[in-house]
Amino acid sequence: MRLRLDLAYDGTDFHGWAAQPGLRTVEGELTAGLTRIMRPPEPVRVTVAGRTDAGVHALGQVVHLDVDPSDLERVRGHSDRPLLSTLVTRLRGVLPGDVVVHSAVEAPEGFDARFSATSRRYRYVVCDDPTRLDPLRRREVVPLRTPLDVAAMNAASTRLLGLRNFAAFCKKREGASTTRTLLRYDWQRREDGMLEATVLADAFCHSMVRALIGALVPVGTGEEGPLWPEQVLTHGVRDPRVKVMPAHGLTLVEVAYPPASQLAERAHQARARREE
Repeated sequence: MRLRLDLAYDGTDFHGWAAQPGLRTVEGELTAGLTRIMRPPEPVRVTVAGRTDAGVHALGQVVHLDVDPSDLERVRGHSDRPLLSTLVTRLRGVLPGDVVVHSAVEAPEGFDARFSATSRRYRYVVCDDPTRLDPLRRREVVPLRTPLDVAAMNAASTRLLGLRNFAAFCKKREGASTTRTLLRYDWQRREDGMLEATVLADAFCHSMVRALIGALVPVGTGEEGPLWPEQVLTHGVRDPRVKVMPAHGLTLVEVAYPPASQLAERAHQARARREE
């Protein structure tokens, strides 16, 4: 049977999502915990909606895993509660405090945590006023020395929306497409004085979100005009003036999926595009 797990984590002390020998990763902790409580013949493997980089956080990460029902039964022990609720409780007992599994459900037919997703939503938080810096939030807020013009940044960000080749904002990977559909990118000043960017796309290539943030900061400071980020995008190559922003300001907030009847078709379409 296929399970869907929804989880959150503080990425500060992890070397990213993907398991790496000798390094502490979110995937490594999660699969070790699942393997420990289910005790299957082979270590548990999971598929994630989006692999986050070192230092990046998540509030709405999603994974799926395929399990033998007999292995899952080992989770029950002496509990008389529903099996998947017991799984979540047992995971809380073996996972470290910076990883929390919120729910576990049997996935609908055709569900794939990665390829069935229709969009991923990230937020990025900066503080451009030193008097408002909060040391308790230093792990999720990036301090900047210069005040930012939100209106100018939004004027620039809207020009990046749509189906585009984002090669100028991605770290190139051999054979990987850099064409994505950017559905939303805007900035707002929160009540606490922080500046929060919302970035929503069907998918993201490596470092794309942090580079998109870095392309708008010079617009906010007045160093570049609102047309500059689109000019960089159109040129299609990395521009040294676009800084990839620090990882700790970035959080994966939500992964969206279509109705259950469309999950399999969505996964088929997404795989076909990735393999073009």
